Amino acid sequence: MAMTRQKKLLITYSLSYVFLIAVGISMLAPLLWMVSTSVKSPDADVLNPAQFLPEKIHWENYRTVMVETNFGRALFNSFLVTISVTFGQVLTSSLAAFAFARLKFVGRDRIFFAYLATMMIPGAVTMIPVFILLRQLHWVNTYWGLIIPGMFSAYGTFMLRQFFMGISSELEDAAIIDGCSALGVYWHVILPLSKPALATLTILTFMGSWRNFMWPLIITHTRDKFTLPVALAQFQEMFGVQWTLMMAGSVIMIIPMLVVFIFGQRYFVEGIQLGALKG
Repeated sequence: MAMTRQKKLLITYSLSYVFLIAVGISMLAPLLWMVSTSVKSPDADVLNPAQFLPEKIHWENYRTVMVETNFGRALFNSFLVTISVTFGQVLTSSLAAFAFARLKFVGRDRIFFAYLATMMIPGAVTMIPVFILLRQLHWVNTYWGLIIPGMFSAYGTFMLRQFFMGISSELEDAAIIDGCSALGVYWHVILPLSKPALATLTILTFMGSWRNFMWPLIITHTRDKFTLPVALAQFQEMFGVQWTLMMAGSVIMIIPMLVVFIFGQRYFVEGIQLGALKG
């Protein structure tokens, strides 16, 4: 009886591993195809499944993308916009979350719920009013127009507020007794204890801003202000549908997101685990 149960468990675990491996391969296949296509010959039949691996590696595809197009400028723009938006959103969200979680003022909860209600409004609804406002400020086709609207997030404020509320108030009281002001408590107590939540918001904001396509497409109209997603879409106009160049540009675009996630995944997982324990 015991052996039969062990065999059933072994078969169950084996089938589970086989299923997970198959799912992992299916998810990695498009990424591997993208990398393989990026180093194929420009005249290769990239849509032929039988030619998954290139006959000869053509690294010059990357040189063509970086040198003969405006991709280098777009790469700089994406880094500038993404880093600025990420820093600004983490800063503003953490300050607002600290105020809503720790400070006491008239109408705090009502203001927070009103702020939270903005999450129910689709982004497509606010694009035109925001564009009109930025046009009045003469920020169309500028870095200000690319950065400022993305520096505020109701979701980031909500997530950090929930995390801040889980921090013991005794630590805050001890800091106040030692002479800390409200900003001192925020800087010396709350932020050091909130690294997992801050890292999670940083990763989500970085990835969302890095791959954002619609807003840069609307707010910019010259190549010197294009970000990577917009520049990548322009490849079809500049070179037709040359899959090797498009995949080379896609590989360049995806590398920073992988690097950020790899270095931040420990804090990301830790934040999820803490959230589960508190829940």
